[in-house]
Amino acid sequence: MKKLFITLFALLPGLVFAAGPSIPLDKANFDLTDKVSLQNGAKLFMNYCFGCHATGYQRYERVANDLDIPNEIMMANMVFTDQKIGDLMHNAINKEDAAKWFGAAPPDLTLVARLRGPDWLYTYLRSFYQDPSRPFGVNNTVFPDVGMPHVLEELQGVPKAVYAVEIVDGEEHKTLDYIETDGTGELSADEYDQAVLDMVNFMVYSGEPMRVERERLGVFVLGFIFIFFIISYLLKKEFWRDVH
Repeated sequence: MKKLFITLFALLPGLVFAAGPSIPLDKANFDLTDKVSLQNGAKLFMNYCFGCHATGYQRYERVANDLDIPNEIMMANMVFTDQKIGDLMHNAINKEDAAKWFGAAPPDLTLVARLRGPDWLYTYLRSFYQDPSRPFGVNNTVFPDVGMPHVLEELQGVPKAVYAVEIVDGEEHKTLDYIETDGTGELSADEYDQAVLDMVNFMVYSGEPMRVERERLGVFVLGFIFIFFIISYLLKKEFWRDVH
């Protein structure tokens, strides 16, 4: 039994990575010190995602303070219920109804960036494409048969899949080559990519609001350890001088 547990423990990392996405992920070059990006990401998230996906482990006031958003602007533009500035960020969607509409209740996204990773989110939000066979008319290359609509379509435009055709043993096989849009979106391709990156930036912040402060303090801690090491080394030399 002991050998079995050791074997399973050794195989666990491989199993975790094997369950990851089968397509290459684009790099999300987010910047948690960019307040403008975080503010735009918060605005986009609240307007396009929050109707279904809450971030119930953070508070409106904390977000407003961290992102330098005045409370009155936060209440006027990002609070769509009768909640107060100090409340947790829950939405008004009925979980049972949502489960009927989407097949499952939309998950809370407070920690999604820590669960999925920024690169996964960035690629996922840019990988929807038209698929009439699906209930909401769209599919996703990162999350096949996804059960949600493409909520950012008005910004991106209608994304269409372009297939590569290959003849194998006399049979035609189609594989998705790339995704193009029809140009009807409110944003250009570069602007849409930046908007998605801003949303990812906000979701990374949501998963760990103290990250920037933690990393800043980490530099001081490492500096203290380095200085203390030098002092300890010099003391050691001084003590051993007497011994010898």
